[in-house]
Amino acid sequence: CGGQVRVLVERLSKEDGGAELLDRAVSARDDRRGLVIKTNIADSTRTIYERGDAGLPDDIANRFKTAKSQLIEDPSGDVFVHAMVPPARIIAIGATHIAQVLAQIAALAGYEVIVIDPRTAFADPARFGAEGAKLIAEWPQDALPKLGLDPYTAVLTLAHVAHIDDEALKLAVRADCLYVSALGSSRNHAKRRERLLAAGITEEELARIKSPIGLDIGAQTPAEIAVSIMAEVILAVRGTKK
Repeated sequence: CGGQVRVLVERLSKEDGGAELLDRAVSARDDRRGLVIKTNIADSTRTIYERGDAGLPDDIANRFKTAKSQLIEDPSGDVFVHAMVPPARIIAIGATHIAQVLAQIAALAGYEVIVIDPRTAFADPARFGAEGAKLIAEWPQDALPKLGLDPYTAVLTLAHVAHIDDEALKLAVRADCLYVSALGSSRNHAKRRERLLAAGITEEELARIKSPIGLDIGAQTPAEIAVSIMAEVILAVRGTKK
């Protein structure tokens, strides 16, 4: 394509903080927190940022969202900004026809997919194939706390059953999730709002729910709706090109 690649090779030793860096990187990976590391090419000095740090520079905070690494220039010379963030994952509530197709598309796009549905007839591996989604036949309020919700997780409620979807939404809107959305018409969402407000969810938390779900591409079939949802998840992960 006519481009160029520069490769940075670093020696990590206990003396220069390499061991500490590796420990922090492993811990951040396991806890799905992420790190952004700025390395001065000239002298190998590093500045390490975590997502929860107070007063993060705007550029660093943005890299936690976009996962974009980049070689930049500043007054001290070339600096490599390395965004080490967890891969985005999708948790779908409801092992429906839409979830079946979405799981296939998401797997092809390289996303981890977890489908939660207490109805064992729906959460059947035979309906999803040998590869792709991980199925959990539990209630969302039991499964989600064990999985953990974080800024790299998209929660999609697709069951279209109030007592299943609502329990997931109560948890998702109170977590710093990447994306929260709910299947249903405007009329159904109005009823959903009433139920969630009565359950103690605030207007600010409700505003985090994207409904109707997916990009507006005129989708009608389960497969088309799955495409529109996946496109919106990717948009939430990557953002628009500038």
